[in-house]
Amino acid sequence: MAVIIVCLSVIIVVCIAFVWMANTYNKIQIMSIRINEAEANIDSVLRKRFDLLNKSIEVIKNFASEEDDVLSMIVKLRSRKLSNFELDRKLYDGLKEFCKYKEMYPKLKVNESFMKIDIALGESEAEISAFRKYYNDIITDYNKLVKSFPANLVAWMFKFKSKPYFDGKNMDDDIINDFKL
Repeated sequence: MAVIIVCLSVIIVVCIAFVWMANTYNKIQIMSIRINEAEANIDSVLRKRFDLLNKSIEVIKNFASEEDDVLSMIVKLRSRKLSNFELDRKLYDGLKEFCKYKEMYPKLKVNESFMKIDIALGESEAEISAFRKYYNDIITDYNKLVKSFPANLVAWMFKFKSKPYFDGKNMDDDIINDFKL
């Protein structure tokens, strides 16, 4: 009789451990899916920003004909495969250059095409800021889960690693403020 009780106890403990492990694994997987969705949203806005900066090249060239390398770093990005983190930083440099041309050539500010691009870039900055915050909130929850005991055991077993924040380093507030609506 005692052997049966011990066996049942062991089976119950193993079943509870398995259910807990499956539940924790599913939580981590759900967080991974949310992270992927947030990355897709960020990617979409970054591609939109890239396209806008790319469109601005021809408009700026019409006003700055002596400049051969208008937004040259954007041209160089056309054929490169970059992560969202790298692309965000490169596009930020492109935004700084865009603002430089806006200040250097006041006639650009009255050009309808340029103004539309400028407004759209401002809107994209608001979008990317919101998506960055959403992404970082999800990353915080995910990292807490994969680093806290006992969930970290499941994370270790299935090789889930903590993920970096979308930090926006090397970004000056003055350029961002130029695009606030």
